[in-house]
Amino acid sequence: MSADQLVATRTPVSVKRPWRPPERGHLRRSDFRWGIAFIVPYAAVLFAFIVYPFGYALWMASKPSLYADLIADPHYLLTVVNTLLFVGLGVNVKMFLALLLSGFFLRRRWWIRALLAVYVLPWLIAAAQACISFHWMLQQEGLVDGLLSALLGIDGPIWFNNRWLGVGANIVAYIWKWMPFWTVIFLAARMTIPRDIYDSAEVDGAIGVRRFVHITFPLLANLYLVCTLLSTLWTLGDFTTVFIVSGGGPGGYSNVLATLGFHYAFDTARPALGVAAVMSALPVLIPIVIVLMRRFHASEVRL
Repeated sequence: MSADQLVATRTPVSVKRPWRPPERGHLRRSDFRWGIAFIVPYAAVLFAFIVYPFGYALWMASKPSLYADLIADPHYLLTVVNTLLFVGLGVNVKMFLALLLSGFFLRRRWWIRALLAVYVLPWLIAAAQACISFHWMLQQEGLVDGLLSALLGIDGPIWFNNRWLGVGANIVAYIWKWMPFWTVIFLAARMTIPRDIYDSAEVDGAIGVRRFVHITFPLLANLYLVCTLLSTLWTLGDFTTVFIVSGGGPGGYSNVLATLGFHYAFDTARPALGVAAVMSALPVLIPIVIVLMRRFHASEVRL
């Protein structure tokens, strides 16, 4: 067979064109339209409920005369002290007790698990209902005064007729409400610590308090710091606890900055002064946010 015949009888081979992606310009225009469609609702909500209110609040509180009026008001300085006590004691006592209780609830016994389910109930209940319950327990003929009368035969104090009792009631109610949440956080963190570390430490004689000081706390220190900073930010803006438990009584002497701002804005019809009272916490908030962001960027939050 000649070469020409071989060429003529050869099976034809289909030649496919190489695949080409769609035109980049068209693809980019389509992606851009979809991106805009998804971003616009979020941007609108962000601007309407965060950027605009916060910017307007900064504009309202930008007059220096407002802060002169705040300092001249004796209630403001008392409120600053109350806020420092409420945040300082409330956050630190709550976090430390939560860390300790997380070790107790780590034990594998059925009655401890049942107790944990009851323990987290104050956190599961809405904040308003929890604070109302605490407020009624401290009423003149409430649960606490009734127990004092039945068990000790003494009449309980009028809890909301004294500044320090009111501030103390606010702090205890805040700890009672939010400590279960952080206990669960630390409990979950403890569960991630390998058992081998504890076994090795036990061989070296680290048991009980020594195991907590030298093993558990160093492993949880980074998480503990981040949780404390976050809790401090949230507590500075806590309005519900003080407003419902003590109501700022007596006569506004147990207010914190959040409730004092509400009092200025709605009770005395001075909204600019109310915003200025709340914004006066920014010198404390901004450094905490900076430290928190640096902590996140410097290293991961790990055990």
